[in-house]
Amino acid sequence: MRIQKMSPARKVISYALLLIGTAAFLYPFLWMVMASLAPEKEIASFTLFPSNFGMSSYLQVFEKIPVLHSFFNSMVVSLSVTFFVVVFSSMTGFALTHYEFKGREVVFYIIIFTMSLPFQLTLIPQYILMVKFGWVDTYLALTVPYFINGLGIIIFRQYFKTIPRDLFDAARIDGCNDMKILFKILLPNAKPAVITVAILTFMGVWNDVLWPIIVIRNENLMTLPQLITLFAVGGKAESQLGVKLASAVMLALPVVIAYSVFQKYFITSMASSGLKE
Repeated sequence: MRIQKMSPARKVISYALLLIGTAAFLYPFLWMVMASLAPEKEIASFTLFPSNFGMSSYLQVFEKIPVLHSFFNSMVVSLSVTFFVVVFSSMTGFALTHYEFKGREVVFYIIIFTMSLPFQLTLIPQYILMVKFGWVDTYLALTVPYFINGLGIIIFRQYFKTIPRDLFDAARIDGCNDMKILFKILLPNAKPAVITVAILTFMGVWNDVLWPIIVIRNENLMTLPQLITLFAVGGKAESQLGVKLASAVMLALPVVIAYSVFQKYFITSMASSGLKE
């Protein structure tokens, strides 16, 4: 099939539209960063280039709330959940792909159905469980409820379907059991899926505010989004917009960096993970 080349005029128009879309997408974030470095009186002007830059807003955030400690809490929670989601999702995806049992497809579609349920629907039962287990104000309440992730299972299941069956047969002939096949053969060959699930899980847990606010009351255990939210709406920011923007930049930066580093794997996995039977 012959591919028709795009005319120069259409190329110019396409690139112009892409540039406009990129600018519209990036401007709010760039303005937030610049405004966090600008004097308080100039923030309302919405300019990208204030008269002078300073770190006073960031210094005030560090003075008023324990940013580093809450950052550590967020990293512990996000990395722990990410690790266990990758492990459990890959195991479930492997079972749904290569084990033959009655109701396998039903289980798969039930997992898809659970993704349509809003978090608020299970919020109260889940909180009651945390109270019954005595996990309120502990890391367990922030991590264990997230260990099973429907989207992670689907991504691994679809990716494992693209790996040739001969690879499994050869591994079994060599004496590998299912765990060795999964962790020593499949996962090293499923790097895009692993990174995609890791990025999505990390971002979701890192940005979560509602659940930590419900189960954590001890400031020493608060995550960074929770602490910054309470800081912004609780009065400690003293209505200073620059301080609020500085805290928002610190909250967004780790996710932006993680996605920037691993974006090529993310795109590869999402492009190859369509729903296949």
